[in-house]
Amino acid sequence: MAESKSSVLIVGAGVLGASTAYHLITTSPTLDITVLDRTPFPPAPAASTDINKIVRADYSSPFYADLAYEAIEAWRTWPELRDLYHQTGWLLLSEQGNETAERNRKVFRDRGHDPTSDVTLSEIESDPRWSSLLSGADLKGFKDAYWNPEAGWCEASAATAAMMQAAVNKGVKYVCGDVSSLLIDPDNKAGGLRGIKTSSGAIHHADKIVLATGAWTSSLMSPLEDQLSVPPDARTETQVTAAAVCVTHYKLTPPEMSGLSTSKMPVIVYGENGEAIPPPSENQLLKFTNSRSVKNTITTSSGAIITAPPSAEYADQEVVPKKLQRDCLDRIAGRVMPLFTAHKEPAFFRLCWDSFTPSQDWLLCAHPDPRLRNLFFAVGGSFHTYKFLPTVGKYMCKVLSGEGNGEVMDKAWGWKKSGSAGRGAHEATVPTRELSEFDD
Repeated sequence: MAESKSSVLIVGAGVLGASTAYHLITTSPTLDITVLDRTPFPPAPAASTDINKIVRADYSSPFYADLAYEAIEAWRTWPELRDLYHQTGWLLLSEQGNETAERNRKVFRDRGHDPTSDVTLSEIESDPRWSSLLSGADLKGFKDAYWNPEAGWCEASAATAAMMQAAVNKGVKYVCGDVSSLLIDPDNKAGGLRGIKTSSGAIHHADKIVLATGAWTSSLMSPLEDQLSVPPDARTETQVTAAAVCVTHYKLTPPEMSGLSTSKMPVIVYGENGEAIPPPSENQLLKFTNSRSVKNTITTSSGAIITAPPSAEYADQEVVPKKLQRDCLDRIAGRVMPLFTAHKEPAFFRLCWDSFTPSQDWLLCAHPDPRLRNLFFAVGGSFHTYKFLPTVGKYMCKVLSGEGNGEVMDKAWGWKKSGSAGRGAHEATVPTRELSEFDD
């Protein structure tokens, strides 16, 4: 009788799920690998399903700067991704008292390669690469800016789909289904999940199960944690918070597209307020991401307090409360792009939900509870992970194999003791507001 193959089930086909599937089948082609998501890829809703995302190595942490340069090299060279990557540069405006820009540039200098150059406030108002967008911008409180020609952006939905298609081409199975529960066998003395049950009643078994479920992770885990009587300080909610940023899209006219062609317009980061990302030619949508996030705290039927995306009415992520829309527009039209948006209405808004960790490090690890010995997490995008699509999965593979990634990475990406955190990658995105504050 033929010996059955070892199996891995990855729940979630976003950036972390797709990358893990790709690297797992590449390094372990004899594994039986299945990806489960509620929709065909690219998944929806998901933070990874978007018109574009920023790709840059500008980090105040040498750790993530090194990882970002590794990812950028893949964006530049991989056949599956290189045509979806646009190295347009980025302009980062610095507010008085904010040292993020200087910390970023120190990391570059310490690496022996600093691609950045100074930009004065007067140059911001005159340089044709960005002056049309920032014409009339309120620059009070800003000290200067810097330009990095090595940064850029990618076509996110297409890249997510390309990564998953490459994994499928290598032998990964892709299954559609909406997870209804995580199943544990109370009689299994060795511990571990028995499988994943979907809303259709289907049960998917695997030797190892990876939750790459982003903002939905805590809500999926909560019923299981109730069943196992996991105390509050040991629950998944201590590791990841479901948070969302409001994204505003403007449809550009042909003359506007010509003036802001992707070969000219860089990514523009308006301090801690948000970013303008160039319009992809296929949809002509200029995207502005508000960096101030919101969370949605709920109390479950068991009394557990968790965060989760709202249910049915927010399923497509394009239902955004009017008050939150106005909050975003006050920043865009009032401060950042007042003249550009004076006669333009947004095409649509979107709530982009992601899982946010206290330290803004990924959570790439096994569950610490021995009763869940075959359960792993690949979550914690914290609004800065998309750029690592080509490479993050190789690190998750080492977690699954038991090899690990070394002391520094394993500590950064491991399960944290309650209350442990640190300086994050983008501290302005820490969710301090509740979505309910913006109820219409």
